[in-house]
Amino acid sequence: MSKIALVCGSFHRSEIERMLSWAREEAAVHGLEILDVVWVPGAMEVPLALDRLLADDDILGVACLGIIEKGQTQHGLAMGQAVIKTIIELQLVHEKPVGLGIIGPGAQPEHIEPRLESHARAAVAAIASMLQ
Repeated sequence: MSKIALVCGSFHRSEIERMLSWAREEAAVHGLEILDVVWVPGAMEVPLALDRLLADDDILGVACLGIIEKGQTQHGLAMGQAVIKTIIELQLVHEKPVGLGIIGPGAQPEHIEPRLESHARAAVAAIASMLQ
């Protein structure tokens, strides 16, 4: 059984807990074992947690679950772009798949609920497809 891990942003804890449940279901469908779940305060902390998990030889891939809402300034957009760029770079450096289940940047409240399940499942399914 292939072992994966998850990085979860805790700022939207209740929504991410629901995403985590769907991610676990999706992992079971694909025969993946979730070895570790790491909670971080927000998107800014995702890259460091991701880097540490990808460096673990036992972990073959990592899914990132989170939400970056649209704020009153461009901060969320700029941070989201930097975080996603770094996630892509870490995937290439470690040569392991990373599933992106981060809603946003720029998500408004009405965008979040309809995307929770699909983003969680897609993040895990992306890893599964790369491990075949």
